Amino acid sequence: MATKDAPPRWDRKMQQRLARGEAAALGELYDRFASLVHGLAHRVLGDERAADNITREVFAHVWQSPESYDPKQGPLRSWIATLTHRLAVQRLRATETAALALDCGGTTEELERKVRSASVAARADYIVTSMPTPLRAALELAYFQRRDYRQAAADLGVTEDEARRRLRLGLQLLSTAHDAGLSGTPPEYGGAR
Repeated sequence: MATKDAPPRWDRKMQQRLARGEAAALGELYDRFASLVHGLAHRVLGDERAADNITREVFAHVWQSPESYDPKQGPLRSWIATLTHRLAVQRLRATETAALALDCGGTTEELERKVRSASVAARADYIVTSMPTPLRAALELAYFQRRDYRQAAADLGVTEDEARRRLRLGLQLLSTAHDAGLSGTPPEYGGAR
């Protein structure tokens, strides 16, 4: 039986394969996480070309430095999301700082507000796509279809108590996106930078 702290087997094997230089492993990793990486980068940067560049940078980093992933710190998915977030925020800051230097208007406070806002939005997207399907389904009913917990319970075929529990848990998870944006440190992967 695996210990609670043991990373998923797939994560460990993937890291080992990358460390051996298996190109097929990189392709498999890309197939599995490219949409996550691109989506997070696009959410932070709001630019398709910049998101493409960040996606290339993330996978180049993973290929060149697979040992920088520490399975004890969390899942590979979270590490990749954190790496993406960090690189995208760095790119956003560099782009906006360059615009400030050219005196295109704006202040450093506005820049930091924009970075925080983009970070919160990207983290919220990551949380929603990563949460268990029952929680996501309850939140989608409540948010997009304006269902209350009684209606959500009926639509989901669960008790009202279970619908309330799912909505509460989903909202609690989403609230961590805002908390992370305020601190500036993404909480996934232990907040590692």
